Amino acid sequence: MKQHKIIAPAIITFIMVIYYVGIAFVCMLVPKIPFPIKLLLVVVPLALAGVLFAMFWERVEEIRSGEEDDLSKY
Repeated sequence: MKQHKIIAPAIITFIMVIYYVGIAFVCMLVPKIPFPIKLLLVVVPLALAGVLFAMFWERVEEIRSGEEDDLSKY
């Protein structure tokens, strides 16, 4: 039963990580952007993808521990 609750966050995380990695890849390919700006345009989306993956992992741990409703804490 818990596997069904992980599917939606996994799909959303996968789509968003592909989106952010795609943005970083496209920014690397644009030739007329100066290097410092290009570096910023690559690092920020990759950092966001990393944070998104960390949030997904935290959500999976919450589901596995039985804490399915985040609002119950407040």
